[in-house]
Amino acid sequence: MATLLQPDTFDLSPLIRPSDTVLWGQANAEPLPLTTALMAQRQRIGRFRVMLGIANSSTCRPEHADCIDFLAYCGAGANRELANAGVLDILPCHYSQLPQMIRSGALRIDVLLLQLAPADSNGRYSLSLAHEYLLPALDTARVVIAEVNQQAPRTFGERTLGADDIDYILHTDRAPLENPPSRIREADAQIAWHIAGLVEDGATLQMGIGAIPDAVLGALADHQDLGVHSGSLGDGVAQLMQSGAITNARKSLDRGVSVGGILLGSRLLHDFAHDNPAILLRSTAYTHDPDVLAAQSRLVAINAAVEVDLSGQVNSEVAAGSYIGAVGGALDFLQGARRSRGGLPIIALPSTAGSTSRIVARLNGPATIPRSEAGLIVTEFGIADLRGKTMKERLQAMLDIASPQHQDQLERELSRMNPASAN
Repeated sequence: MATLLQPDTFDLSPLIRPSDTVLWGQANAEPLPLTTALMAQRQRIGRFRVMLGIANSSTCRPEHADCIDFLAYCGAGANRELANAGVLDILPCHYSQLPQMIRSGALRIDVLLLQLAPADSNGRYSLSLAHEYLLPALDTARVVIAEVNQQAPRTFGERTLGADDIDYILHTDRAPLENPPSRIREADAQIAWHIAGLVEDGATLQMGIGAIPDAVLGALADHQDLGVHSGSLGDGVAQLMQSGAITNARKSLDRGVSVGGILLGSRLLHDFAHDNPAILLRSTAYTHDPDVLAAQSRLVAINAAVEVDLSGQVNSEVAAGSYIGAVGGALDFLQGARRSRGGLPIIALPSTAGSTSRIVARLNGPATIPRSEAGLIVTEFGIADLRGKTMKERLQAMLDIASPQHQDQLERELSRMNPASAN
């Protein structure tokens, strides 16, 4: 039976050992009272490690590196400050690899911090805002500490917890973190218009995170019987479910249900997902499973990038020398969409960032996605379908969707390159 922690007086230091690795739910699933206390009490513990996902709070700060080694699979959100301060170590892996890494001990998780919804009439706790890689951590962590938040939405998922699954419980009553609405610019809206024209009624959608996926969902309001199978679900999914555009009625798997690993949205999404069986949260081992993705007919995978080179290589990690993105799940979904009957593997990005072209002759960061996996690249200037294209054909197709103000410079750089060896 779980031990109750007393608000304002609980001490985590006896529960966490030096050299332990601590993990918690990312983004809005962060159990803030527990993580805030962990940072404040860090010096009582001795040096330990924290594994971070997307950080929507400023809980972890560079000065906390005096006692903590920070590790993350991404540089998103507040992680960027840690990365720029040189105190964030990056785990460069595909998102689909995280469950096995945790289960095998390659990524050892000793202490797991959770935010749960209150127990139901059967005494079972919902994992609320996130399943994803928390499930393997539940099975391997030495200590499980849960914030049971009165305001956390109770969601349907592949697993619930009983009191025997939890070592320590802290009861709270606070609004969960929220994602602010994306600022959709004119280029984002134009990209969304291009992509919406590719999506058929009845298609199943996977969306990455950010303004472009949000804009695409907004452009799909007149579509019918769309489905969702994605790593994350946002406000746009809830709105299209409410309007009837997303019904999941034609999905090959999980018919009638929007499937995701985590809720990344505002209170609108939290309220909509509360006790709603039409939303199902699953583990990363399911949402990113290659066979599951291939079995979804007409899977449209829509992911963003930092930059794409003229051969179709994608950098989704580094911009101007800063680690801001992730290897993440983009390649998992692109490969799934490629195998899906009628699927569309899409990378979308504005053609410029300020005065800098994001269509480049050579990448300025790592090749997160190789050119062998290139599908459709979309900017506000059009669509480059690189499937089945030779190197020379790709170079021209990519030039055509670059910003006109940068095309001459790209052509000059291209003239100095051997198309067969362009990288």
